[in-house]
Amino acid sequence: MRSVLTIAGSDSSGGAGIQADLKTITVHGLYGSSAITALTAQNTLGVTAVQEVEPTFLAAQLDAIFTDIPPDAVKIGMVGSVPLIEVIAERLKHYKPKYIVLDPVMVATSGSPLIAEHAEEALKDLLVPIATIITPNLPEGERLSGKSVSTKEEMASVAAEIGQTYGTAVLLKGGHRLDDADDYLYTVEGGHWYTSERIDNPNAHGTGCTLSSALACNLAVDTDLPTAVERAKGYVTRALKANLNLGRGRGPLNHMVEPF
Repeated sequence: MRSVLTIAGSDSSGGAGIQADLKTITVHGLYGSSAITALTAQNTLGVTAVQEVEPTFLAAQLDAIFTDIPPDAVKIGMVGSVPLIEVIAERLKHYKPKYIVLDPVMVATSGSPLIAEHAEEALKDLLVPIATIITPNLPEGERLSGKSVSTKEEMASVAAEIGQTYGTAVLLKGGHRLDDADDYLYTVEGGHWYTSERIDNPNAHGTGCTLSSALACNLAVDTDLPTAVERAKGYVTRALKANLNLGRGRGPLNHMVEPF
């Protein structure tokens, strides 16, 4: 049985983070393991508290997984401090997993920054270069490139610039665009557009986590990268169309849909 390791924070509401990743991995028929970077108290209305783990404890989690259940792919979500980023980079360089999917969580949907500037620089320097593919949204693409992105031409140009700078494939997500939800994939072999309708669904908590973990699942079974992106994007689209609504705020994405 193929397995996927998710390295991310815990979401007590179950809509994003580790919980969203494990649900997605399970639905794809793979075995999910986790290394938790932080505990959060949150629900569909927002986050009320965050408690990071100690770097030595994160290292112990990673060692425990890799020495017993070595993953076929690794997904990295939000990591908020330099010491944790350093631990992840060092351990992944040591164990050398075949595929690493990095969701470079820097900017919330609201536009608010999610990690400090010094941690953002560490993420760029240590994690982005070792990733197989990164999955930034448009604001994160702007922070990685230092350029504004609004048109599709700018999306393609910025994705290529990021990929060439850091030596990684880039899936630049267009969900922040008002007129469509098209994504652009840059690889050394060339670029590819993935067109998608914009779905009117306010229950989108965990969309980015779900996409990146679905992508890791497809890579774990050695699906080629363009097809893996297409399948992961299709999975999220079907989940949004299912329109699960929980709680008084924005409900989490419905993960319990067929993956393919």
